[in-house]
Amino acid sequence: MRIAFIGGGIMAEAIIGGIIESKIAPASDVHVGEPVPARRQHLEQMYGLTTHAVNLEALDGAVLSVLAVKPQTLPYVLPELRGKIATDNTVLSIVAGATMKTLVDGLGHEAVIRVMPNTPAQIGAGMTVWTAAAAVPAEATETTKRILGTLGEEHYADEEKLIDMATALSASGPAYAFMFVEALIDAGVYLGMARDVARKLALQTVLGSTQLVKETGKHPAELKDMVTSPGGTTIEAVRALEDGGFRAAIISAVNAAFEKSKALGS
Repeated sequence: MRIAFIGGGIMAEAIIGGIIESKIAPASDVHVGEPVPARRQHLEQMYGLTTHAVNLEALDGAVLSVLAVKPQTLPYVLPELRGKIATDNTVLSIVAGATMKTLVDGLGHEAVIRVMPNTPAQIGAGMTVWTAAAAVPAEATETTKRILGTLGEEHYADEEKLIDMATALSASGPAYAFMFVEALIDAGVYLGMARDVARKLALQTVLGSTQLVKETGKHPAELKDMVTSPGGTTIEAVRALEDGGFRAAIISAVNAAFEKSKALGS
């Protein structure tokens, strides 16, 4: 099964790695259209696949094509591909903000799957939300599910509007988490800890807390209450976070990303 990639960036590479490692397709069946020579050389040497400077060459004979370009590049790529995609080729797009209508109209092709992964997919710990057009054959849908499963967890959305919501929450979410971890580390340093010690404590605290929520199935508020003793240190910290608008800032940030995702799609 030949799989083509239009764009060979970091996220495309994560998907490529999953495809080859899980034997969904051999490296010889993976072709990548990528304009940057250094990226082409890297992908060829790392995975033993074939790269092309011309996108249309990568598409030749493909039954699944992954559109993995930046949103600002899409207006140049769509006209290049329009009318050139074979009827038995399903296009899987990971382009942020690009709606199904934009993709279908721009490509002149009905079989389109819209996918929103996130950066932890690079280590198989990602969260991917996706949806498929009615014209996508069942075999392509099943293959997509298998591919996305190699990146971490996946969730199929019956309604496309969930993709823009996921863009704001799970796709942009790692940046919020990284900022929180960074702030925790800086707080430890502020208190007088060595940075490497503060980093160790912060990382395991966030990781363990996330695992506790996931594995117990308890509401985060219930687990928070278990840590928060009357008149203790934790409730003092929680009050400071509330005074600083911590909860409202997170909600506003996710909503801002959501509005930006919709704007990109228009």
